Amino acid sequence: MGALQGIRVLDLSRVLAGPWCGQILADLGAEVIKVERPGTGDDTRMWGPPWMPDQNGEQTRESGYFQCTNRNKHSVAIDMATHEGQELIREMAKTADVVIENYKAGSLVRYGLDYDSLKVLNPQLVYCSITGFGQDGPRAAEPGYDFIIQGMAGLMSITGEPDSIPGGGAQKVGVAVVDLQTGLYATIAIQAALLARQHTGRGQYIDMSLLDVQIAGLANQGMNYLSSGKAPQRMGNTHPNIVPYQTFRAKDKEFIVACGNDRQFRELCIAIDRKDLLGRSEFLTNQSRVKHRHELVGILSDYFLQENAQYWVERIHAVKVPVGMINSIEEAFAEPQVQARQMLVKLPHVLNPAFRVIGSPIKLSDTPVEYWQAPPRLGEHTGQILREFKTEEQLQLLRENKVIDGLDL
Repeated sequence: MGALQGIRVLDLSRVLAGPWCGQILADLGAEVIKVERPGTGDDTRMWGPPWMPDQNGEQTRESGYFQCTNRNKHSVAIDMATHEGQELIREMAKTADVVIENYKAGSLVRYGLDYDSLKVLNPQLVYCSITGFGQDGPRAAEPGYDFIIQGMAGLMSITGEPDSIPGGGAQKVGVAVVDLQTGLYATIAIQAALLARQHTGRGQYIDMSLLDVQIAGLANQGMNYLSSGKAPQRMGNTHPNIVPYQTFRAKDKEFIVACGNDRQFRELCIAIDRKDLLGRSEFLTNQSRVKHRHELVGILSDYFLQENAQYWVERIHAVKVPVGMINSIEEAFAEPQVQARQMLVKLPHVLNPAFRVIGSPIKLSDTPVEYWQAPPRLGEHTGQILREFKTEEQLQLLRENKVIDGLDL
């Protein structure tokens, strides 16, 4: 039994932030019904290659992007632009605990699928809207994209190498980190609203903004600015407040050292046979090391070039100072710790019995995450879900009128 068993979620969202939230809720045991456009479905269904191979190694039309964020869901194909489709979704909303949507602010009003319309039908409904800029403010009506928000919210101003070195300049993060963070915050908000409903008997509206989330996600860098009045700058892989806390190049490849306190720095110096650094007053405390950052980093950078990365990682790891290799994704998946934590999960797909997904990081002792449904094909569960609301004759008529479509009709 999942922790959220008995919770029904109507997922009207597309692409990443909303579907990521829906997938987390599904992993935790909620019944998540993903409503998609007939014929095309979620935008990310077309975002390939890469495509999942079938059991014979032939390419399907199931994209890796879609599959990363839609397991454990039912797919129902309904044309929301039709009156009949809108009425069908309203019927489904009467039975739902949660609705997730990420349309532009106010755009679902014309369909009668906005919060004010649906709460009349279901006062206990928790309704989560995810937009680029929120429901109010001068940019509320504009669409929002992760890449744009990374720039607007200041994240790219502190990501990448400084302008002064070759290759320096603003850099986005390697995954859509704003979308992912927003999905996580939305999940937290939805669960909080469900808990509040137990006390009040009422649902509520949740207004999630990509821009808000990334402003909040500036964390220590944002507070550094508020404390000093000085805008943080791009520092590559170094840390603004801790030294040494960065990548270093060894003879063969780069690795990471992350000394979080003075004790760890002492252990580092002993492990790499550089006790002489402990006799220098400018390196005794983190405060002084930050002040003399360039001198210390220069000494360590030259020294680490003498041996391969694995040599240094093994010596430093032995004294329990945080250190690690910089892995490719292939190497990361092969890490013994990753495998021991079962972070790659076999989840048979109807087109590929050997299909695997990246697992959930949530480990619950009593209500563990369960993997029961591979990312669905478009309309795979239309009939299964809609038979709760319509007769077979009504479903066939809706299909003939191109209001719905499905693989099981």
